[in-house]
Amino acid sequence: MPFYQIVAADGRAPRDGKFLEVVGHYNPTAKPHTVTIEKDRVAYWLNVGAQPTDTVHSLIRGTGLLHEMNLKRRGFSESDIAAQMEAWQQKEAERRQKRLNAKLRRRQSKKAAEAVGSAEG
Repeated sequence: MPFYQIVAADGRAPRDGKFLEVVGHYNPTAKPHTVTIEKDRVAYWLNVGAQPTDTVHSLIRGTGLLHEMNLKRRGFSESDIAAQMEAWQQKEAERRQKRLNAKLRRRQSKKAAEAVGSAEG
């Protein structure tokens, strides 16, 4: 059963070798998948120059941390950041729901096509 740790590691260390710190976890088998990260530690490592892999970058982006860090970098106040993050979370929830609906429609049309194909044959 896959379950992954999100770690900060030295680039010279082997892929499955020693790492500096565990900064989160990813469970792809949960429905929907779960990502747990320590936002302050991830932000620290990114600010000191850590380069996330493509997969970890997408997981971090999905939590909203990158958007929040960008707002802080641009000098927004904490109240403005909180308001924009709330709007971002709402928009993200709508985007996820839209994707799930599209996936459900594709699945239903595929089943309908299979039913027509088996009825003809």
